[in-house]
Amino acid sequence: MLNVEDWAEIRRLHRAEGVPIKEIARRLGVARNTVRAALNSDRPPKYERAPRGQVADAYEPQMRALLQEWPRMPAPVIAERIGWPYSLPPLRKRLAVIRPEYVGIDPVDRVAYEPGEVTQCDLWFPETRVQVGSGQQRVLPVLVMTLGFSRFMTAVMIPSRQAGDILSGMWSLIHGIGRVTKTLVWDREAAIGGTGKVTAPAAAFAGTLATRIKLAPPRDPEFKGLVERNNQYLETSFLPGRQFASPADFNQQLDDWLVRANSRTVRSIQGRPVDLLETDRLAMIPLPPVTPPIGLNHRIRLGRDYYVRVDTVDYSVDPQVIGRFVDITASLDTVTVYCDGRVVAHHPRSWARQGVITDPAHAATAAKMREALALDRQRRQAAIRQHADGHAVVLRALPDYDALFGVDFNPPSTKAK
Repeated sequence: MLNVEDWAEIRRLHRAEGVPIKEIARRLGVARNTVRAALNSDRPPKYERAPRGQVADAYEPQMRALLQEWPRMPAPVIAERIGWPYSLPPLRKRLAVIRPEYVGIDPVDRVAYEPGEVTQCDLWFPETRVQVGSGQQRVLPVLVMTLGFSRFMTAVMIPSRQAGDILSGMWSLIHGIGRVTKTLVWDREAAIGGTGKVTAPAAAFAGTLATRIKLAPPRDPEFKGLVERNNQYLETSFLPGRQFASPADFNQQLDDWLVRANSRTVRSIQGRPVDLLETDRLAMIPLPPVTPPIGLNHRIRLGRDYYVRVDTVDYSVDPQVIGRFVDITASLDTVTVYCDGRVVAHHPRSWARQGVITDPAHAATAAKMREALALDRQRRQAAIRQHADGHAVVLRALPDYDALFGVDFNPPSTKAK
């Protein structure tokens, strides 16, 4: 076969220098027909090997029959069904070609985000356990938020997946940026929109900020691919080799790392998130003057056991309000209990499980109340057992009264013998 260099030389000699075909053939040592073919061809010669048959050709009809009914059948199962006698790579290669004909192709569009338009939110669960006190270690969720235009990433560890804690984390991150985007994208997280509809707490949060929460379609992680990729980035670049003494230590190390992460150049935007943040921020919605409804909130009647429960942990309350309704508010850091607008308990929040947090002042008040009750009972008993003039009242047994009035509650049997 004529190579490209000879083909180019033949065309140069004949067309540029006017060398005859016979002389070109003599100089290059090729046949005159080869010279004529090179002059008639407008494209350089290209070697093409004749296609050869492959081992999968004979099995393709069986493969197609299986894919017709079960388009997603795995390659090892197909190999077993058709009696495939070779290694799996040739079979996988052929399946990669023909399977899209049966399962369809799902193309992905490129999305361009405008400044201030969207923030993608998600929960990341790092495998490294964190010390939470009481000798416990837990895997805790981390709320991750990524701005669509600038790719600026923020994150914070939170104590649970409950709506109040997630919203508290969102407010903490949004307040740190100083503004909020027009849309907050979430997946079907149970506390945000597990039924396909935004929950009441999440809707109240979004309404206060004048933004909206948009739920991703079910089983479609690509809908919020920015934050999903950042979750993976956290997994591979932040987490390895780190140990955490507490959730506060985790958040401090994470904040320090995020400064560097947001200063790197992101290939998709050809810029650094920290440099584009201000452009993103100027197009966002200003924050309202009031704090949106966040945290865990509920109301109960305080029982004799003067404790309230927040996320499996019991916190003591002033026992003087036993029997009255109290309002419990738990942020990421504190637990506060109110009764008629008055604070009756305030504790640092524990992220441990099944703990009991007691304020020594509450325990002392309860002890004084029990002591006063015992003294009152003794006083009442003394008042009952003494006559008004002070002499002791004799306490008779009940049978004495039966004999006095001639009452017999166990009469002899009158059954005839």
